[in-house]
Amino acid sequence: MFLEKMLQSQGFGSRKHCQQLIKNGAIAIQGEVLTNAKHKLDLNHLTFSVYGERFDYRENVYIALNKPQDYECSHQATHHFSVFDLFDDVLMNRGLQCVGRLDQDTSGLLLLTDDGQFLQALTHPKKHVAKVYRMQTADPVTEQQMQQLRQGVELRNESGSFAATDVMKIAEHELQMTIHQGVYHQVKRMLAAVGNKVEQLHRQQIGALELPDLDQGKWIYLRSEQVELAKTRMSI
Repeated sequence: MFLEKMLQSQGFGSRKHCQQLIKNGAIAIQGEVLTNAKHKLDLNHLTFSVYGERFDYRENVYIALNKPQDYECSHQATHHFSVFDLFDDVLMNRGLQCVGRLDQDTSGLLLLTDDGQFLQALTHPKKHVAKVYRMQTADPVTEQQMQQLRQGVELRNESGSFAATDVMKIAEHELQMTIHQGVYHQVKRMLAAVGNKVEQLHRQQIGALELPDLDQGKWIYLRSEQVELAKTRMSI
């Protein structure tokens, strides 16, 4: 791949802008400044620098974010911050998208990518990728409520029954459970259906991928094995 095309693929702007970066002597590989836009590159384990800042070549990006509350999973946030405000222009130029959504008042694991196939693999309704949620409830969690959640509840304007697995009471007002669908406000509606209310909601896991040790608002690139964990379909 030519140097100018590589830079464009990594989110450094238009072809013309990338050519200007090269012309300005901003690009270096292994300490050597490259000024030929048509310089042919071996992309295998490629690292490069732009004005001294180091980057790894990534064919696609896979990101895990510990989403804070009061952030919307939208490019055009209306009442709160956008999760995309947490990323720089280079990543945004790659067409970064949320893999599914979390409500603005829900925190926890949110995946983002520029890989359309990966996004489809995790969000298609037929995939049934498991998601683990922890929540604070308004009222004490009862054994009857937990049993109802395991057996399945009906949700208004939705067909079929919605059941949770691995339903665990962590504290009197704290519950953890796994869902395998992803309809609108599903966890909140399921708790309402059994006579309780979600006060705070946090997503801890997608597939077999647990939320990495990240402060809220921080993110990391996922390694290839972590990407595969996110796609792992847990048993129902």
